[in-house]
Amino acid sequence: MSVAAADWLPSAAVTASGRPVLSAGEIERQLLPLVDLEPEENPRLAPLRGCLLALTSHRLVFLHEASLSARALPLASIVHPYPPHRRHNHNPLRSLFSSSSSSSSSHHPRIRIQISLPPSRSEVVAVVVTCKADVDVFYGRLLEAIRARAWEAAAAAAPAGGAPVAEGAAPAEEDLAIRMPVVGVAGILRKEQETWESAGQNLQDAFQDLNALMSKAKEMMELAEKMRQKLLTNSSAQSNSNDEEMGSKQDMQDLLLSVGIVSPVTKETAGALYHQQLSRQLADFVRVPVERAGGMMALVDVYCLFNRARGTELISPEDLLQACSLWEKFDVPVMLRKFDSGVKVIQTKTHSDDEVFARISSLAQKPDALLKGISPSDAAFTLGIAPALAKEHLLNAENKGLLCRDVSPDGFRFYINLFNEIDLQNIHLPKAHGLYHTWISLATAAH
Repeated sequence: MSVAAADWLPSAAVTASGRPVLSAGEIERQLLPLVDLEPEENPRLAPLRGCLLALTSHRLVFLHEASLSARALPLASIVHPYPPHRRHNHNPLRSLFSSSSSSSSSHHPRIRIQISLPPSRSEVVAVVVTCKADVDVFYGRLLEAIRARAWEAAAAAAPAGGAPVAEGAAPAEEDLAIRMPVVGVAGILRKEQETWESAGQNLQDAFQDLNALMSKAKEMMELAEKMRQKLLTNSSAQSNSNDEEMGSKQDMQDLLLSVGIVSPVTKETAGALYHQQLSRQLADFVRVPVERAGGMMALVDVYCLFNRARGTELISPEDLLQACSLWEKFDVPVMLRKFDSGVKVIQTKTHSDDEVFARISSLAQKPDALLKGISPSDAAFTLGIAPALAKEHLLNAENKGLLCRDVSPDGFRFYINLFNEIDLQNIHLPKAHGLYHTWISLATAAH
């Protein structure tokens, strides 16, 4: 049964690479690659078959990867989850005449869940785990997520600002304390002592518990993600700002783009789906930085940027390569490319080498470039990319016959290919027009 048929569950948003979109404060707990959701008592509820189940701190998300659609069961609607069990069919005649799908699903572990659906009715559904997974571990994490009730904390933190103080209200106890005036050396020493005590208390609160520190880090990452989204949304609406304001906003966006993966994919949560889900999350994350870099970024830069955003959940270069190699199987907007020199980059699928060649050709036809040529640094400044990538583009333009290369002790210099301007039938006849004539005029004037 398709996900769209299960309209008794609310729909869930999915990213372009096929991962569920997490809300503010929502963290991914565990993934199960293949599960079914079956009604236990009400046959009018449409079942879900062959879904990827994502347990988060707020929901159970059933994702149908083929159609990139998903349905979500909020944990707040779960009244009681029952321990996993297997349905044993003791009637041989019933098992003989029952369908193959139902008989096969009866041997898989099931987690029965009593849920409350609007307006006010109770239903019992079963999560049937048809893959090889530790169902007891998943059930334990489901209980932890339900007891934590993280969605209530997120809802309570939504209203900004504290409660206003009513006019004429009694002053706080701290305001009634007698403050000694800061006078003389004793007053200065007392002020310094208060400052050190305040700093010590702040340090003690910050490093009291590693879990508390990590939760604060997650809150800061969520704040950075909100600020980044707001900046990206308002960048087009505030195009009339001066250059200094635009420069500061650009620096802020560049800083916040490297932060914001609140729930990174880990081997603990994803299990056997680690590289697959890492590949999808990497595709979602890298799309904006690659587009801002002109449609292409070196794999080394992506590795540093991605690990910085993941915080303490670092990945190895081998994991990054394997995640990038899986993009061929998914419909994602980015791809892995390897140049002839062996340099690997990540680029968008809409990236066009012809546009880059046109800009390089225009740069190489300038009067100064006709005489002295262009270096990878010159091309990097014009294209707004790293010199290493600019060199690869210059070598590609040379392979296309657009440029000629000169290797000297000073490094590589690239010139526009003037051989295309020479008429093979009249090789000794100088032209009075065209690029070749311009080069002759400039060379004569220089000498």
